Amino acid sequence: MEAAIEFRHVSYGANGTGDIVRDLSLEIRRGETLVLLGRSGSGKTTTLKLINHLLTPSSGEIRIDGRPIRDWDIIRLRRMIGYVIQEVGLFPHFTIARNIGLVPKVENWPADRIQKRVEELLDLVGLDGQIAKRYPHQLSGGQRQRVGVARALAADPPILLMDEPFGALDPLTRSELQKEFLALQTRLQKTIVFVTHDLHEALILGTRIALIDTGQLVTLQSRNEFLSSQEPLVVAYKEAFQTDLNDSGKRP
Repeated sequence: MEAAIEFRHVSYGANGTGDIVRDLSLEIRRGETLVLLGRSGSGKTTTLKLINHLLTPSSGEIRIDGRPIRDWDIIRLRRMIGYVIQEVGLFPHFTIARNIGLVPKVENWPADRIQKRVEELLDLVGLDGQIAKRYPHQLSGGQRQRVGVARALAADPPILLMDEPFGALDPLTRSELQKEFLALQTRLQKTIVFVTHDLHEALILGTRIALIDTGQLVTLQSRNEFLSSQEPLVVAYKEAFQTDLNDSGKRP
């Protein structure tokens, strides 16, 4: 399968503290969900930010659609990459409709097209259209997270970056959103890079799992390969969760 994103011996360091990402080489296939799994401080979020050029590599090369990232116009690059974070980051003084329609408006879409897109996306993420008139503080955490996903999809970007988007939610809401995420991905077939420290979430959502530790790629495997792996750090992860991972590895 063709690579949508490539890391070629990429390293990144900041403020003389050493490399946060070290000699990272991997390919992210078009249409797959690649999960970056690792403990806090392992370099997962830094890796994500390198993809949309929020950070610049100290060495190595990143390619998007076969083209070095340095050759992209940075504004065009970021508009083709949706970004979803844990705290959503909605503008509190904007209505939900205005939050979702922000990028299309910047792209000079006509008002009626933006309105139609907002309606489509609210339905896509399972929200009532009446929510469009509300403000973020009037929604639950789960609803705000759905709006965050809708906003990231507004201009139909081919790539979606998700940084622990469900981590702050209660277990039931988190489980519901994971199921909705799988249904969305089945329909949309985006290239998704999903950051989590939760092994169960990685096994449920990921096409493949990239285990990152101290800024380095430990292993890159499918769910089934990960479950059977005897790599020491993989074994430690599986033991730490202490549940039946064979069941966790099955998609709902």
